[in-house]
Amino acid sequence: MASDEVKDIGKILVKVSGRYKNPEKKEDMEPYWQNELTYDSSSETLEPLYFWILDFMSGYKPEKIVDNFVASPGSGHFAELGARMTRMQEEGMKILGYVNNVLKSVINIIYDLREFEIRLSHYDALHSEKQVAKEAGMLALKQIWMDNVDIKRGVGSMNQLTYQLGFSTLRDAFMAAKNVDSVDQMDLNDRVKRLLKPRLAEFFKWLEMSEMELRKRYALEISYLKAQKGTLELYTRWAKPYLRAAEQLMMKESKLTTPALVTSFNTTILQLTLFGSSAIDVKNLADNKKLPPEFAKESVYKKMRKIYSCVLIDFAFRGIPERISQQPHYVFGGRADVAFWAFALNEDELFWFKKRLEKSDLNKALNLVQDITDESLKQLNNDIDYFINKEKEAKEKAEEETKLAASENPFTALFGFGLPKKEPSEAEKKQKKEKEEAEKLKEFETGGLPAETYEEKLVRKVAEKNAAEFCFKIYDVFKKSHDMASHPDPFEMLHFSPEELKPA
Repeated sequence: MASDEVKDIGKILVKVSGRYKNPEKKEDMEPYWQNELTYDSSSETLEPLYFWILDFMSGYKPEKIVDNFVASPGSGHFAELGARMTRMQEEGMKILGYVNNVLKSVINIIYDLREFEIRLSHYDALHSEKQVAKEAGMLALKQIWMDNVDIKRGVGSMNQLTYQLGFSTLRDAFMAAKNVDSVDQMDLNDRVKRLLKPRLAEFFKWLEMSEMELRKRYALEISYLKAQKGTLELYTRWAKPYLRAAEQLMMKESKLTTPALVTSFNTTILQLTLFGSSAIDVKNLADNKKLPPEFAKESVYKKMRKIYSCVLIDFAFRGIPERISQQPHYVFGGRADVAFWAFALNEDELFWFKKRLEKSDLNKALNLVQDITDESLKQLNNDIDYFINKEKEAKEKAEEETKLAASENPFTALFGFGLPKKEPSEAEKKQKKEKEEAEKLKEFETGGLPAETYEEKLVRKVAEKNAAEFCFKIYDVFKKSHDMASHPDPFEMLHFSPEELKPA
């Protein structure tokens, strides 16, 4: 009988591909073919059974999608796993404390860089070729100088002299003057000129020195931000294994009420589920006359979506843990119930199934670990990359301008012919792929999957047949290799007539 976890997976598959809907229970899945195997031996360990099947289905690229366990509270196995989980939690939380400290530092650096960027934008405007921007930059910097530097003179500041001591033209003259020499050409009395000249000289000296220091500090802050980003990524990588291990060592609460789990008994219940898929080679099958000959044409099979034979194998173990002498490890002997499901999915259904599986309750705990470790960095990545890439782009632009200037070919200098093309970085490729997948997923969620073509329906029939034969082969070979009775004709029950291969 299928476990609760497998039923949940079946419900996801029903939403993805309605063709496997159970006619009686609409939410549950009825696979194309299914079978069960029970192996009970308290003297033999359960690990060989699992690894035998895992190795047998290697051609289907198996993935482990469920891995749960629960131990009886009175057993030594329960106590040891609980102690390990506590240790993992402590280590993970300690590293997360370091992560939080670095995060605070990164946030402060980003705020400082934003302020530097605003201030430096006035200097950039001052050096602009546009007269309007140049004047705006100069006026903004004069205002900053008066508000932050000159104001420290107290009563002697220009604001105080203008509004309290009767020098009403001093402030306006300071804002209008282009340099120290221009003061002599201004219509001002001598007292105002004597005050204005030293202030202008001081301002222009401050203008030169402040820009130099600001740009130097801006570059240092970016270097520090790079170092802090690397530290943050390092701590995040360190924390993730501990938090993931702690979550994996946490017992499945819903299985604590299982009748086989008696408090004082030495019992452990394990739940493992494997999913495997193998793409159908349409051209090869058509060449071998297992599909119509026109399917071998490139114009036919290239237009089709890939169809996958899929198998789902669920292991329900009820074991008696025994400690290996003088070692901290346990081995498990007991009963294993193995369920085999065979079905087929096209590439869109497989993509949607895996995305839904990631967001399901089955992976909720591990997704929480991912959020704790990755989301903290992801939220700041845009700001961090903005400043780091800005500096990098400025350097690349300067290098390109140097190459263009050094080029002897005038057409190359004008249009950039012959210059190497910039390859996208790994981060950019990953971001582009994630964006495409998100758009594809949104399209499926809102509009559903595209309808299957005649060719795809026919290939799906073959894929289902292959998956069923493979599942039965595992079942049959395992029983025979362990001296158990099996079906007399392994493929008699899986014989398909040509009529059955026709699409519905």
